[in-house]
Amino acid sequence: MNNYLNFETDIKNLEDELEKLKDPYNQDGLSEVDTNKISKTQEELDKKLKDIYSNLDPWQTTMVARHEDRPKSKFFIDNLFEDFISLAGDRYYGEDKSVITGFAKFNGQSVLVIGQEKGENLESRIERNFGMMRPEGYRKTIRLMELADKFNIPIICLIDTPGAYPGVGAEERGQAEAIAKSIECCMKLKVPTLAIIIGEGGSGGAIALASSNKVIMLENAIYSVISPEGCATILWRDPKKMLDAAKAMKLSAKDLLELKIIDEIISEPLGGAHRDRNLILSSVRKSIAKNLDSYKEMSSEEILNQRKNKFLKIGRDKGFISNPESLSTVEYKKNNINEFFRNKKNIYYLIGFFLLTLVLIVSFL
Repeated sequence: MNNYLNFETDIKNLEDELEKLKDPYNQDGLSEVDTNKISKTQEELDKKLKDIYSNLDPWQTTMVARHEDRPKSKFFIDNLFEDFISLAGDRYYGEDKSVITGFAKFNGQSVLVIGQEKGENLESRIERNFGMMRPEGYRKTIRLMELADKFNIPIICLIDTPGAYPGVGAEERGQAEAIAKSIECCMKLKVPTLAIIIGEGGSGGAIALASSNKVIMLENAIYSVISPEGCATILWRDPKKMLDAAKAMKLSAKDLLELKIIDEIISEPLGGAHRDRNLILSSVRKSIAKNLDSYKEMSSEEILNQRKNKFLKIGRDKGFISNPESLSTVEYKKNNINEFFRNKKNIYYLIGFFLLTLVLIVSFL
């Protein structure tokens, strides 16, 4: 590995030592490979990884979610799906390269794949706008989600963005409206939708595509309404208080599952998803297959109602609703008094009754 986080100094030293032991020819002269020492160092490295990664604080989790080497959407699209056909453009303004979209096959089943892509190096990150979508990106996904809904094709979204792009041009082209329309579109779909947060799930830029039947997170991913630095700047006028902000925001997968904001956590390899890409690929594949199978026997109306209920019951576990599982069937009950006054005949009768009462009172005086 070339990139280490600031709390991984001990891990870096052990891995450097392990590399030297495995390739002694880089040292002065020739020597034999010491297999016993290699095994001992490897055990020490595994123990150190386990100790560190089992006790990550929310800010350290945020740094892991943003790791440069972490697998991005393009990696999952290239390796999870077959016959991927990329589609571009929103048919209004242009193309947004921060989101990859297209139809593909997953285990022989047609799916629509939407992936927010940050890029792998500086050049691609600039081209992808660091995963921050513009209005045309959201309108492109709306166009394709409606197309998938028309042909009864499940939708899989890979979420990885610090947030929607806040530039002047994006605001002029209706960024807020595009995000709102995307959320509305997601909620109206009658096909199964899965949202997998693979890295950062930031602000409305993430929820615009994560309003899904199932919201799934990788173990070291984050999902929040704002970045910890942004939250600290607003609350304490000090971006250095990001640890306090991260703790208060409950942005880790474990906290969000407990709050029932998300539905499932996908375990990562020891030390993060970037340390064993094949293993995380296998885990994500199993999760997608399992969740798609769970919707095969459900009708379109059942899928729609399940999604509605999922979001309507967030935060209502200890409320006054007796059956939060059937929130989508709750109907508005008309007020009987309001209904009475809407009928003109009832008003005439009421006026006549008061006039008659007044006449009787006056006649007896």
